[in-house]
Amino acid sequence: MNSLFRRVLLRPFALAAAAGGLLLSGCGKGQAETAKADAAPQVPVVALRTTDQRLYHEHVADIQAERNVEVRAKVRGFLDHIFVDEGKFVKKGQALFQINPSEYQNQLASARAAETSAEAEVASARVQLGRVQLLVGKNIIAKTETDLALANLRTAQSHVAEARARQATARLNLNYTLVRAPFDGIINRIPLKVGSLIEDTTLLTTVSDLSQVLVYFEVPENEYLELTRLRQEHPDQSRSDTIALVLADGSRYPYPGYIETSEGEIDENTGSIAFRARFDNPQHLLKHGATGRVRLTNVVNDALLVPQKAVFEIQDKSYVYVLDSNNVAHTRSFIPGTRTGDDYVVKSGLKRGERVVYEGTQQMKDGMKVVPRKAEVPQQTEAPAVAKVH
Repeated sequence: MNSLFRRVLLRPFALAAAAGGLLLSGCGKGQAETAKADAAPQVPVVALRTTDQRLYHEHVADIQAERNVEVRAKVRGFLDHIFVDEGKFVKKGQALFQINPSEYQNQLASARAAETSAEAEVASARVQLGRVQLLVGKNIIAKTETDLALANLRTAQSHVAEARARQATARLNLNYTLVRAPFDGIINRIPLKVGSLIEDTTLLTTVSDLSQVLVYFEVPENEYLELTRLRQEHPDQSRSDTIALVLADGSRYPYPGYIETSEGEIDENTGSIAFRARFDNPQHLLKHGATGRVRLTNVVNDALLVPQKAVFEIQDKSYVYVLDSNNVAHTRSFIPGTRTGDDYVVKSGLKRGERVVYEGTQQMKDGMKVVPRKAEVPQQTEAPAVAKVH
């Protein structure tokens, strides 16, 4: 009886104790999860640094031969000979084409005959003038006859001058039948064949002087001002070897160039200013009409760099998370400049030594407290390849 009473009496207390234990256990687990959620997350952090940077600016380039001229016929006739082949190097004055000269040889012969006839007229007029002067001296004929004889002599002399001019023209046209190279260069496409009828001004070929090439490119106004300022501040670093040429296949042209001149006005449509650079081309690798990219180099001293991974954009503005002394992250906008390697050059908005969140900004919020740890940032062993491409 007593045993049964004790079991019935004590059972509610056991159930209550078990329930209380479960309750305490649940509360402890919830508090642990809350504490874990409230713990500050660890984030990689870098301190902003300054360094001297060699910045490259690339611009689309139009490559032209120093001289590239059209060789055109100056006289009409049939093409008798072609002395050169396409793509061959020719020297100044070398024969390129022969137009049939027969017609112009005849014209020259006719002009020579006309000159001989005119000279005979002059001789006859002089004899006549002498006879008239003799008769006038004897008062046999009037003095007016002298004036007439003198006028006839002058007319004959003008005929000689005209004949000589015709002869010079005929000789010049005959010379034009043999077309010569205007300068040392490379022969380009020859569109006509032997036997073709040539009209004056017909295009025979073009010749390109490739010993040097001219490279034209355009620079935006803001970059032009930046380059000008940097070169004024650091004239010792503004040498011609900082101007390089990148070819269409991405390889670098082995010979440096230099800027010769620039236009005196900025294009209203593009906001750019045109430049002309000159490059030596001893191996004739560069051809007229080729394309590439001009690479300009400038050294920026004490450039403040921020990793690209740390930057995020909101409505076309650039931001980073900056940590204060209490390791609280705050969003801050800044103005980036040139992109160099894995970094941006900071124009304004950030300072040297400030700590920014290196990566994982998607999980960050303004005002969040974090536990900073040093980020593992790859070290750049070489200067960046390209800063800007236009």
